[in-house]
Amino acid sequence: MVNFRKYISSAAVLASGLFLAQSTVSTVLYSHNYDNQKNSLNLPSPVSSVVEKTMLSAKELVDINVNTMMADPVLKNANWGFVVYDPKTKKVISSYNESTPLVPASTTKLLTTETALHLLGENYRWMTQLEYSGSVDENGTLNGNLYVIGSGDPSLGTNKAGAWSYRDIISDFIGGLSREGIRKVNGDIIIQTALFKGNISMLPENVVWLENNNYYLPVGTTSGINPANEKLIVKKGGFSTEKKFFYVSPYAHQMVYAEKYDGEGTLTTKLPDAPAYLANSFRTTLVKSGIPVTGKVTPKMTDATPENRKLISAYKSPTLSDIVYYTNQRSDNSLAEALLRTVGFQKLGDQTSETGRGVVTEHLKEAGFDMLGLNYIDGSGLSRSNNVTPISQVKFLTSLMEEKYYRCYLTSLPIGGQSGTLKRMFLGEGNGQIFAKTGTLNKVKTLAGYLKTNSGKTLVFSLMVNNYSGSVDMVKKRMEKILEPALEL
Repeated sequence: MVNFRKYISSAAVLASGLFLAQSTVSTVLYSHNYDNQKNSLNLPSPVSSVVEKTMLSAKELVDINVNTMMADPVLKNANWGFVVYDPKTKKVISSYNESTPLVPASTTKLLTTETALHLLGENYRWMTQLEYSGSVDENGTLNGNLYVIGSGDPSLGTNKAGAWSYRDIISDFIGGLSREGIRKVNGDIIIQTALFKGNISMLPENVVWLENNNYYLPVGTTSGINPANEKLIVKKGGFSTEKKFFYVSPYAHQMVYAEKYDGEGTLTTKLPDAPAYLANSFRTTLVKSGIPVTGKVTPKMTDATPENRKLISAYKSPTLSDIVYYTNQRSDNSLAEALLRTVGFQKLGDQTSETGRGVVTEHLKEAGFDMLGLNYIDGSGLSRSNNVTPISQVKFLTSLMEEKYYRCYLTSLPIGGQSGTLKRMFLGEGNGQIFAKTGTLNKVKTLAGYLKTNSGKTLVFSLMVNNYSGSVDMVKKRMEKILEPALEL
């Protein structure tokens, strides 16, 4: 197909002596209703020649490209599926294995982040408050306790999405103490948060938690690993390029890799410890700043007889819109898993991953998601037990185009050749025209989102490749080639 196309194009050039200019421009997609409006954007000129257009339609070119890839050495033994869909006519333009359940990898985050936006709203924020009980005497001594009240902020202290660092939050807290005239604390610093209480949870089924060249869950220790499988202590920057399973050894308390993951699935994460880290750092800073604290830092998850307290300071997280943008642009697994727990808590008052999964799947059912072939195991896409069909992805993405948060959702997606995890793809054809979430696991490469054609239409697509041959870069090039003629639709 490639040589045939070049031949036709060359013949047209020789016959007409005309050269068609090409340029790429970032475009902003709002709703497919905008397709009816006059397109004033300077979009790329068509690549195909007049002769080629006469002989083959854009749809035929897409179909031929897909058929060609079926025999490609990289993909011929792979399990893969593809759909390009017109949201205006609600019809499939071209497809291959569109109803086959496939491992979606991080395109799973499309479901997690959308559920959060739907249930919480794009302006939702997490609050972390500093309060005190008791009274402050004339010498500035607080005879009472300080309370650090957490709400499960997934960005707390991380600098992610514009979040403050722990140092910045502590500085703000100390400023609040100064405004209250507190120069000594005769009491404890109490951590109080009902969210994510207890930091033990179960790994989702078949998770490959730390894979080379991917973003990782902030795991702590894992029990039940056979130490005989621990092959190497990984030094900084020393990740192996071979297929391995990375984790923190419960025996050596260091990063190691194993030939296989054979643990019991119990892990501790850094997320539930964030308020504790903040409280302990706060106490240390107070003492160093000359503000003595006689008591200790202690957790109190529930309080049957709460003390009367006064608010000193309240730190607000970035908006959910900011968090979702960071999550999808960088494919941040820890934020995705935190969003999963947050929607579970907000909907059912339970902070477990299991509850979060139930809330997401129930929301998808209510939204009319095609549940056939869906297996939603985690919020991030790290589990190889996740499954989804290409056709269900495109119909889901199509349904969002009329939602009030669609612009926020779309903006969160990486742009081909320009931003996020797509910055190094579509550097030529499709630059600025592909708005999609990527997914990568070992021998899994996926891409799903929106495509702006050269004529200004908005199309929706899903392309998932499992068990391919060769390198991930080879698969990326095939993906670009499959989508290239779709730009002419």
